[in-house]
Formats: sequence, C-alpha cells, structure tokens
Amino acid sequence: MWTEKLLVQGPYNFDLVLERLSLDPLQVVDFTNRTVKVPLYIEKEPIVLQVQAIGNIEEPAFIIKGHSEAYKSKAIEQLKKVFHWHQPLEGVSQHFRESDLREIFEEHRGTAIVLDFDYYSCLVKCIIHQQLNLSFAHTLTERFVKTFGYQIDGAWFYPTPETTAQLRIEQLRAIQFSGRKAEYVIGLSEQIIQGHLNLDLMANLSDQEVMDTLIKIRGIGRWTAENFLLFGLGRPNLFPKADIGIQNALKILYGLPQKPTQEEMETYSVKWAPYLSYASLYLWRSIEKRSEKK
Repeated sequence: MWTEKLLVQGPYNFDLVLERLSLDPLQVVDFTNRTVKVPLYIEKEPIVLQVQAIGNIEEPAFIIKGHSEAYKSKAIEQLKKVFHWHQPLEGVSQHFRESDLREIFEEHRGTAIVLDFDYYSCLVKCIIHQQLNLSFAHTLTERFVKTFGYQIDGAWFYPTPETTAQLRIEQLRAIQFSGRKAEYVIGLSEQIIQGHLNLDLMANLSDQEVMDTLIKIRGIGRWTAENFLLFGLGRPNLFPKADIGIQNALKILYGLPQKPTQEEMETYSVKWAPYLSYASLYLWRSIEKRSEKK
C-alpha cells in the first residue's frame, strides 16, 4: 500500500464535502476519521483509494492511500479533478461575496463541486434520478448498484456497460425501475458497447457539443445532459433551470409565492456567471440542509 500527502489551497471544507457525499448511501464516509473511499477506473482497472482530511478549511491537507503503485500517479491526478483540488475556490468565494447568494456561500464556504467517480456511473445515475424525489432516487440507485454491481475493499462500483446491456427489463422492474427507465439505462449501455457513444471523448467537447451528442440518445434530455456536464465533466457554468431543487431553493431565497419562471431564473442568474455551477451547488445545498434539520 502506498501513502501520499497532498496540500491544497484554501478555502476547502472537506467536512461539508463529506456531509453532502453522505446523502448517497453508496458512499463509504467516515466522519470521525474524516475519510471517504473512492472507487475509480484507471486504464479500465478498478481501484479503490482512501482520502482522509488532516487539515482545516484555510489550510487543507489530505492523506491518500492506495494499493497499486503502478496507478498511483494517474490516480492522484484523477482525484484532484474529482475533488476540485486543481483549482482554488477563493475566486469563486469572492465572486459571490457581493451577490444575492452571499449568505448561502458564507454558510457553505469551501464546499467544492465533487464529481462522480466515472462518466458512465454519472450518466446512469442521472437517468435513474430523473423525475424522482432525491430520497427514492438514491434508494433506487443503491438497489441497482448492489444488485448488479460489485464491491472492492468495501467500495461499490456500478455495473459496467457490458453487464447492464445484458440485463432484461424485467430484472430492473423487479427492483422498482419503471419499464421506460429500464429501457433507457439498458439502451445507453448498448450504445456504449456498440461503439456509438464514447464518453471518454466528452472531455474534449464544448458544453453545447456534449449537449447535442447526449440528447440524441433515448431517455436523455436537457436536465440529464446538464447534470452530466456539471457532475461528470465538472464544467463551471451550468444552471439547470428545469431542476425542481434549484427552483425550490430560489423560491425560499427570494420569498416567492410560487416557483420562479424560467425567465425569472435567467434574470436572477445573470450576475452569477461564469460560476453558475457553484450557484447551482450552493442552492441545492441550502435546501438539503433544511431537509437534514427536519
């Protein structure tokens, strides 16, 4: 086993990152030791890393542990992108200091956008989460992964596209997928293994090119594509206006009698660019915290 210490530029609040990760029952989070297990694919090989915070918000530091020395360098580079260690958050914090979101950003200061651990699982999760409340979406995703995926060192890996493509709709309906959602997940997997969709190439495309590519696939609309851009590719300027969570957060923030219209959301968000993805994250976080307090 190898161990590496990483220093990151603050502010970075790993405890709040762990708090948000823990909403997903598939995440192996230990609050006492401030750790999370991270399942990654490096050169198509599944590996599990442990990330432990040892610093504080202003001087973040981490201990990374893994088993395979051969993949150490690439694994660390991937972790930097997943946890947003490669770009300081201070500029983001400053940008929102004089905005309508200043109080939310102060409360959640140092919360980074943490990416899903691989592109395929991100897109599958987005499809599963479509039009479901967050609690049941996590439950359904957990059933899918624990029924058809696999576990290494206590961390769960989503089933591969090859595995999912071989599933029957009835198998997914047995864990409470709708027939249509089952068709979408299986169909996506078939597109990948047949070579019609290469998710690894998405990182080289513009936001619009990714959007145009994905919405051609049955079961993927704008909301799913935007969430993939945000949590799969880590694009900084995404604001999914059709997202009910963001709509509810804005309703509370501005004391509106009803959810804002798309036009109102556009007006609110003009000054938040070019960090709309962070506006989205912190708005989500504001209502997640309200749910946790109930």
